[in-house]
Amino acid sequence: MRRRQFLAVALAGAMATALAACGDSPNANKKNDQTATVLNVGMPNGPQAENNNPFLTTSAGASLGYRWQIFEPLMMWNPVKPADPFKPWLATKAEWSPDYTSVKVTIRDNATWSDGQKVTAEDVAFTYNLVKKYPALNDQGVPYTDATASGNEVTIKMESPQFVNQQKVLWRVPIVPKHLWEKISDPTTDPVKQPVGSGPYTLKSFTPATTTLTVRDKGYWQDLPKVKELRFTSYTDNSAQTTALANGESEWSFVFIPNVQAVFVAKDQAHHKVWAPPVLGIHGLYLNTTKKPFDDPTLRRAMNMVIDREDIFTTAEAGYFHPLVKSVTGLPSPAGDSFVAPDFKGQEHKVDVEGAKALLTGAGYKLDGNTLKDKTGKAVTVKLTDPAGWSDYQTSLEIVKDNLSKIGIAATVDKANQDAWFRNVEQGNFEATFRWTEGGATPYDIYRTVMDGRQLKPIGTASPAGNFGRFNNKQATDALVAYANATDEAARTAAMNTLQKVFVDQMPMIPVGADNIGGAYSTKNWTGWPDDSNPYGAMQPTQPNALDVVLHLKPAGS
Repeated sequence: MRRRQFLAVALAGAMATALAACGDSPNANKKNDQTATVLNVGMPNGPQAENNNPFLTTSAGASLGYRWQIFEPLMMWNPVKPADPFKPWLATKAEWSPDYTSVKVTIRDNATWSDGQKVTAEDVAFTYNLVKKYPALNDQGVPYTDATASGNEVTIKMESPQFVNQQKVLWRVPIVPKHLWEKISDPTTDPVKQPVGSGPYTLKSFTPATTTLTVRDKGYWQDLPKVKELRFTSYTDNSAQTTALANGESEWSFVFIPNVQAVFVAKDQAHHKVWAPPVLGIHGLYLNTTKKPFDDPTLRRAMNMVIDREDIFTTAEAGYFHPLVKSVTGLPSPAGDSFVAPDFKGQEHKVDVEGAKALLTGAGYKLDGNTLKDKTGKAVTVKLTDPAGWSDYQTSLEIVKDNLSKIGIAATVDKANQDAWFRNVEQGNFEATFRWTEGGATPYDIYRTVMDGRQLKPIGTASPAGNFGRFNNKQATDALVAYANATDEAARTAAMNTLQKVFVDQMPMIPVGADNIGGAYSTKNWTGWPDDSNPYGAMQPTQPNALDVVLHLKPAGS
């Protein structure tokens, strides 16, 4: 997911005015003896076009997250505790075949669409066949081949094993009603102006600034939420979103807030909270392994040894946004702890400048004063690049620049145009860049994004699915294939251990911080949010778990 496109816009200068203030919220004007009825959700994504198509990642429903309040998945999965069992949702049960090429789901018999019609297995089969037919709707890239209904059961088939993609199959597909969608001529472009889903909310109104949902009055398959109205406001940028959070106009968002304690938390110490738990996705410095001398793993390991992760976490990520990655394997804790290979248990990154110098000189490099020269006598330089507006990444690059100077590497920082940066990274036209990996239920997606030889493309040819640094290692690719195709835990463990060894030995990407699916929120009007004491799901309002979060909320004091 390209969350970075809106997460890290600089918070600088005067706070911008939001597109639409929520000061007229009933919560703002309620009397002391009244309970809250409205929840104000915000995202810093700018004006929205009316598009409620739940499959399109560019729709307003996806951008702001309200699609998951109208449309529901088969199962709920918790990215914060990825090893936990799936929670039954529209499906009461899911049974995978031993080779993970098919799954049989049992559809609950008490769910209805918001127009009153019953949710059936035929609806579910239709949805998955729709995703198979139109690749533009298949944003998770799962190779579906067929979905068939029999009674209240649906068998969904894939052309290859999907052990690593179980959450993509069961958690990421919004189920839609066949009786309406079979009439849509082109579901890849239809804006679905009047969405009908199985969720507890229906669309009340839409403007480019604010989308309002209202709770269904009947027919929802479980207890209706206490939140009677959801208002999703799209603020102009991070600055405007942060202002709205600080003054209470917005009560829930996923936004990077520099100096978060002073800017947000301190404005209402009792109620303003941030929860950003690490998940199985990471951020770090990708190195282009086709560019000399960065094709040398010794140099890459030495660079890794001087990166000050603590400084980046504290200074660039405000001490919360990208939780520190300590394990040499790149796996974040606690989400990745159970996957760490025995050889690397307890091994953590530490800054070791003298050790890095010794490693380099032992491999034929020479430190000439303050300049590192490679084996040919050429000074080692590197251009670090990220979009100009991503303040946390730009600060991270400045720290890395200083870190690398300690071993004689002269770095420059390029403040790139965002669209050009995306294109250049995917095409391999860069030397080093901060970027994220994909994430999932296992570390497979982390290592696949960095080391998958199946995504290896020539420089100049886009590789949007990963391997941006053009890392070419057959052992890693074979281990990725083996992990995905394994039918028993022993084989998966062996493959995962191999992936970690290649990653540590070769260092194709320098891991720094974990991804998070968190949020900034207020407990003034609503309680029941997930936190460290009850991590029942992701906090980010654009994820499927957002529906589960809303269902957990209760008016404060109730």
